[in-house]
Amino acid sequence: MIENLKEFLDFKVAQYNQPGFITNDPISIPHLFTKKQDIEIMGFWAATLAWGQRVTIINKCKELIQLMDGAPYDFIINHEESDLKKLLNFKHRTFNDIDTLYFIAFFRYHYERNESLESAFQPPSPLKGEHDVNHETPPLGGWGAEAALNHFRSYFFSLPDYPHRTKKHVSSPSQKSTCKRLNMFLRWMVRKDNCGVDFGIWNQLKPADLIMPCDLHVDRVSRKLNLITRKQTDWQTALELTERLREFDPVDPVKYDFALFGLGIEEKF
Repeated sequence: MIENLKEFLDFKVAQYNQPGFITNDPISIPHLFTKKQDIEIMGFWAATLAWGQRVTIINKCKELIQLMDGAPYDFIINHEESDLKKLLNFKHRTFNDIDTLYFIAFFRYHYERNESLESAFQPPSPLKGEHDVNHETPPLGGWGAEAALNHFRSYFFSLPDYPHRTKKHVSSPSQKSTCKRLNMFLRWMVRKDNCGVDFGIWNQLKPADLIMPCDLHVDRVSRKLNLITRKQTDWQTALELTERLREFDPVDPVKYDFALFGLGIEEKF
């Protein structure tokens, strides 16, 4: 076993948390944009589609961007019904045109009422209604990722006649899911450093509140390093791993995603 695990993982974070990481990773998709809303929309979409070969994920996201005329936010806000026809053939694995059109409908609903997607992850104040997402300043320490993710799924599927099949693409802790894709998206939006990979454009959740994105590579490497003892892989597993990593860095435990993922996919650790 590695003698000084923190020192080893810190070294690996420094190795992978740098611009060279972006090229072959789905985070390259939101990095194609400078407008905050485009970063949020395509970051969310890239995270949602992030299963399978990374090169395929990136290519499908680029196809989607092209179908939205290279300007996702502008397309979502200003499209007419006839503009949606070209999206009817978009598909990635089990994500199809029904899911695509609902994502667009949700984004339009949300951005017509809010400047940022961040507010969609903010649980309502006790003094406000469930769907009034223009909230007050959060309590000290934020709401935490679990409350944010549970609220987001409820809000995301609050539009009338949402397609039931689309629910499988947006997970939540209440379903016992690891929420790998959404935790990865939150990492992209929330983590703040000067390394040029994560965006750090959201402020209500803090890096200390984030939960590790527990994909197959991270799970395998973490078990090999005895960072996970739980037999199954679910939300509690993600919490267990995050708690172990907080021992190394309580302010920014999810930075170790770079180390564990890099060891798994690049070094086949």
